[in-house]
Amino acid sequence: MGQSTVAKAYRLLRAILNTAVDDGILARNPCRLKGAGEERPAERPVLSLEQVFALADAVKPRYRCMVLLAALASLRWGELVGLQRADIDLESATVNVRRTVAEVGATLVIKQTKTTAGRRLVALPRALVQDLAFHLEHYAEADPQGRVFVGEKGASPRRSYWTRQWREAKAQAGVPNAFHFHDLRHTGNHLAAATGASTRELMGRMGHSSMRAALIYQHRTLARDRQIAEDLDNLILAAEMGASGGASASLGT
Repeated sequence: MGQSTVAKAYRLLRAILNTAVDDGILARNPCRLKGAGEERPAERPVLSLEQVFALADAVKPRYRCMVLLAALASLRWGELVGLQRADIDLESATVNVRRTVAEVGATLVIKQTKTTAGRRLVALPRALVQDLAFHLEHYAEADPQGRVFVGEKGASPRRSYWTRQWREAKAQAGVPNAFHFHDLRHTGNHLAAATGASTRELMGRMGHSSMRAALIYQHRTLARDRQIAEDLDNLILAAEMGASGGASASLGT
């Protein structure tokens, strides 16, 4: 059992016992271990853009855009499988996330996203438009309500089928086998944060109603820190150039 699962179980038990205390069944809640309900998941791996495109090249062509949208639009697996042709607007370069697909046994269940925040319009990099246009022409169903991603035999992609091909693609692209498909979304969130996006902007793109998840991706990275330093250099240079000729000291040393 993973650490996150244990933490969630502990929080549930603590909540149940709190109710028992409120009802007078228990004198006090025995769940008093400090930090036991906190989740500290291990940091998931992040790919470079070159590795993302290498993975996209390694999967079958009909699944190339699944990889690209997962990474560069921060879409989940279920959201990708639930996309319809009308959800993608090539002219405005946006994808409208309105539903998700869950696998319940052998059945695929189409439902609304978990939260209102999950229903969102995501702006796409213009670099993806040509790939998406090719995909819609050759692989997607023709009807506006038709599925964007379908397999060779006309079925929606399933994780069980995807596992083998995903493993082979990772090996071909030189990506560690421990890298999960969901880590593409993690990579996309990391890249979006590295552009300097605000917490609110990250929340909208990721489809989260809580700030907690967005803040995870705003941790410092060396590349972003270097950009900040370079921006400060530019401010210093501009200040020096604007200083009066009578100034006796330079702002820089």
